[in-house]
Amino acid sequence: MALWDRLKESAQQMQTQLEAKKNDLKSGAFRDASMAMCALVAAADGTVDPSERQRVAQLIATNDVLRNFDAADLQRRFDDNLNKLAADFAFGKVSVMQEIAKAKKKPAEARAVIQIGIVIGGADGDFDKTEQAVVREACYTLDLPPHEFDL
Repeated sequence: MALWDRLKESAQQMQTQLEAKKNDLKSGAFRDASMAMCALVAAADGTVDPSERQRVAQLIATNDVLRNFDAADLQRRFDDNLNKLAADFAFGKVSVMQEIAKAKKKPAEARAVIQIGIVIGGADGDFDKTEQAVVREACYTLDLPPHEFDL
C-alpha cells in the first residue's frame, strides 16, 4: 500500500474513532486543546498558507465532534492560536502547548486531540515530518505514547 493511501486510511480511521466518542468530547478543555492542535499543525512548517486555514475551517464546519461547539467560537480560538504562532513561533508554541495540555486530565479527550492533529495533518494527503513532529511533541505534553498513533 502506498504511503499516500496509508495516510488517507489512517486519517479516516482517526475520524471514525472521533465520531464514536462524540458524546464524551464536550468540555471546554477539549475545545481549547483541539483548536490549539489545529493551529500547531497548520503552522508546523513555519508558514500558514490559505489552504491550511481552509482545511481547518472545513473541519470546524463539517466535523461531527466539533459540532458540539459554536463554529464562530472555534474559528476565533484557532485564529488566536495561529496569530500567536505567526508572531513568534517558539514563544507562541509554549502558549499553544499549554492549551493542548488542558486535555491531559481526561485520556479520551487527550487521544481525541492527537487524532484531530493527525486528521488535519493528513487532510492534504501529506502528513509531513514537521507536522508529525509537532503532533509527537503534543503526545508527550499529554502523557500519551507517540507509538500508539504510529508517530
